[in-house]
Amino acid sequence: MAAATLAVTTACTAEPKDPYAVEGLPDAALQVMNQDQYANGTWSIAVTDLDTGEVLIDLNANRMAEPGSFVKTYSAGAAWLEWGPDHTITTPVKRTGEVTAGALAGDLVLVGMGDLTMGGRTKDDGSVDFTNLDHNDANFLAGSTLTPEDPLTGLNELAAEIKAAGIDSVGGDVVVDDRLFTGTLGGEPITPIIINQNLIDIMVHPGEPGEMATVDMTPVVSPWIVTSTVKTVEAGGTTSISLPKPTREGEILVEGTIAADSDPQLKVHAFTAPATFARTAFIEALERAGVSVAADPITPNPTSKLADRAAVDALPSVAELESLSLEQEATYVMKISYNRGAQTLICRLAVEYGSPDCDTGMPAIAKIWDEAGLDIGGAALIDGSGLEGNYVTPENALQIQTLMAKRPDAERWQATMPILGVDGSLFAVEADGPAAGKVRAKTGTLMGRDEFNDLWRLGTKTLGGVMETAEGRQLAFTIIVNQGFFPEIEGVFVANDDVGKVAAIIQQAF
Repeated sequence: MAAATLAVTTACTAEPKDPYAVEGLPDAALQVMNQDQYANGTWSIAVTDLDTGEVLIDLNANRMAEPGSFVKTYSAGAAWLEWGPDHTITTPVKRTGEVTAGALAGDLVLVGMGDLTMGGRTKDDGSVDFTNLDHNDANFLAGSTLTPEDPLTGLNELAAEIKAAGIDSVGGDVVVDDRLFTGTLGGEPITPIIINQNLIDIMVHPGEPGEMATVDMTPVVSPWIVTSTVKTVEAGGTTSISLPKPTREGEILVEGTIAADSDPQLKVHAFTAPATFARTAFIEALERAGVSVAADPITPNPTSKLADRAAVDALPSVAELESLSLEQEATYVMKISYNRGAQTLICRLAVEYGSPDCDTGMPAIAKIWDEAGLDIGGAALIDGSGLEGNYVTPENALQIQTLMAKRPDAERWQATMPILGVDGSLFAVEADGPAAGKVRAKTGTLMGRDEFNDLWRLGTKTLGGVMETAEGRQLAFTIIVNQGFFPEIEGVFVANDDVGKVAAIIQQAF
């Protein structure tokens, strides 16, 4: 009996085994993973050598986990496989009726084709512009900024083409045809007409303490106005700005306080009628180009005036706008994690496969990836952006990068992803470390409230892509942590740093 008791005692006092200690995973990574904020969470890691196929790390690699926005590699990657990086789309303006002595007796029809930027993010060299904290996340992440390009550039170019085509006046109406596809994401419409990512930007500038802040709106389109009650408080004071629900369409309400020494603060309003907004903005662009329009510019988009899709397609074009290449669109989607952009790619693939219903784009991308050799059973996806409800295994996510690495355009694909310590959602992660610039990977984040404990719950933090190691090896990797808990929402940046730190440790270890 005594011997048995001694044996039990010895077993109980033995050093507990680290559940994450697996072959190949450095001890330094374990120290990051075992921090208190992840005590009730689960880490999953898969790493392979791209040249040899050797499995270097396998930690829960075949268990489903929520990846967040890493799902964009599935949607953008499917579009890449289907069309190639140089693919573009053309947004036309059609006309009904004839042009006599500069006067169009019919309508102009702007046909939305799902162009993600409509010329509003194009740099002088033809590449896409973005900021590391983009305006799409301005209401959630402090420090978001704007690019310098005019978001109405594409509409202005179309209007100039129409003027150059000999049209000086439009006697009919201006109509936006937004019937190419229909869908929603998180309750917001996904439409084929996209102006400024279907957002209005509100930049709030502090004044002197006690004064009202000044507010700039971009783009300026009728009848939209901003009504602000934001007050400037003393330097070092509280900056807290919100956009309450407006009382009427066309008005954006901004309230709160901004410290006198604060940087300008960006907020955004997502409008609910993209076609109507685009119609008004296009009419105003026509007027600026010297083309007069008889129709009221601020009435709802008159879709009842549209013929069926085939008849519209057959109408003569008076202007056309070519999109950025898919490579540049994917860069914008991946670098800043543009949710609606990723879902728009799903919608465009649905159309390619014969349906205007965006939901049919998901089985379409499954078919594309299956034919490319992906084990599609390792992913369960409901959208192309990475909202809650998507699941993948780390090994399946790793397969994506392995398959893409075999393509002749592999380097172009890898360049679309954020670069550790350099740009996009990884610009501030390990920026001064030896792994900076050596890791290209897509992030994924899901964050929500734990009201029971008054904490912020990290549903997931994911990082997956490729890296060049300290020894020059080319690796594919996926790192996912599900369920972490933080006292403040800024914990999302802590988690981003921690997952990036694990990636950097692995990069240096091999």
